[in-house]
Amino acid sequence: MNTVQVPVSIGELVDKITILEIKAERIADAAKRGNVRIELQGLLAIWNEIEARHPEVAELRARLRTVNEAMWDVQDALRAKEAAQDFGAEFIALARAVGRTNGERVGLKNAINRLAGSLFIEEKEYRAG
Repeated sequence: MNTVQVPVSIGELVDKITILEIKAERIADAAKRGNVRIELQGLLAIWNEIEARHPEVAELRARLRTVNEAMWDVQDALRAKEAAQDFGAEFIALARAVGRTNGERVGLKNAINRLAGSLFIEEKEYRAG
């Protein structure tokens, strides 16, 4: 099996790891969970070396995982509303929560980047209306 090495920010690596950890816990299909665990182990091998040099990132990693768990829950709820064709006030609140939660996620990823001295920093820019 082939893989590619792609340079990413340290925050992006941590983000991917926390998402894979959540998938490993929440995905019911054993084959899918197996694929998730293979990818997670590959990334943890890289992360463990970084974490040893930057233990101060642990708190931000935990917060990022919490935000990603919230994002997962919001998106699940949004999909359920959409499947039910229920586009009322709760759907709108959930849709707005995606933007807020993603903003918090980017902030945490960049805090990790700064703390760990990442060469790459994620940039976002949004235009209203």
